[in-house]
Amino acid sequence: MDSLSIPIPPDIYASLIKECTLSRHSVRALQLHNHIRHRRIKLSLPLLNRLLLMHVSCGHLEIARQVFDQMFLRDFNSWAIMIVACLQAGDSEQAISYFVLMERCSSLFKFPAWIITCLLKSCVLTKNMELGKQVHGQLLKLGVIDDLSLSGSLINFYGNFKCLDDANVVFNQSSRRNTVTWTAKMVNSCRENQFHKVFDDFTEMGRQGIKKNSFTFSSVLKACAGMDDEGMSGRQVHAIAIKLGLECEAFVQCGLIDMYGKCGLVRDAEKAFKVAGDERNIACWNAMIMGYVHNKLCIQAIKLLYGMKEAGLEVQESLINDVRIACGNRELEHGKHS
Repeated sequence: MDSLSIPIPPDIYASLIKECTLSRHSVRALQLHNHIRHRRIKLSLPLLNRLLLMHVSCGHLEIARQVFDQMFLRDFNSWAIMIVACLQAGDSEQAISYFVLMERCSSLFKFPAWIITCLLKSCVLTKNMELGKQVHGQLLKLGVIDDLSLSGSLINFYGNFKCLDDANVVFNQSSRRNTVTWTAKMVNSCRENQFHKVFDDFTEMGRQGIKKNSFTFSSVLKACAGMDDEGMSGRQVHAIAIKLGLECEAFVQCGLIDMYGKCGLVRDAEKAFKVAGDERNIACWNAMIMGYVHNKLCIQAIKLLYGMKEAGLEVQESLINDVRIACGNRELEHGKHS
């Protein structure tokens, strides 16, 4: 049609842009954009947004920025595409800049919760606590703070800045709580070594009938690993994981191996490692090896390192160094199973 100078309907362009977006075909995407530019075809706002998404999907972030800067009209989707693209590219500062500019063009209450969550994550990555607190203040004014996803994000935000009091205020002021908010609270407490508090919250979740997921168990198992109770709390958590059918979840498996290893219960760690079977990931291998090192079982640690290589897994240099340093200590050679 192009060679015959027949006008191409917008639907055709929409289809071509979508095809390039899904296939992430860089060359075709550039060719299509060049055709549109040379033909001076005026795209509607929805099609311009699709063009932005196409370039982002193909890894052309700079071109997407150029297109975005040249747009006379933008809607939420335009801004959202660029914000998410910057976050995925690791440019959190630019993502924040886009959000600030977007906020000037619209009211915060019109934004969906997920974009606020992205902003709070960017604030954490850029250590911009002040902006995060400003966002929190605006959310309070607009009365939308009770959104569960926003509550969880704010709890996580304050926790990353070690402001547990502020995080707990958000948690306590929430009229509704779910798995995300409880788990975020537990992660914060665990980060500050408040291990008994984590276990108490885990128990309270059970009393209130709040569903637990693999991330919840991962947090409480980290806490159990730091509790001086010879693994009793960890065994209780393990039993609950089995009851809920979560024992085979990757995060739970790794947490169990790590917890038992740090509690000196090497045989239990080995059992958890074996239960993982062929589904065990690198984190499980690392946890088991470090469990051996922690319990001064140098030979077992070295054997498992070779086992990782035989399994075709990439062994991190830092792990090899940890084992090498541990094996340099003679007393490790005389370690025994618990």
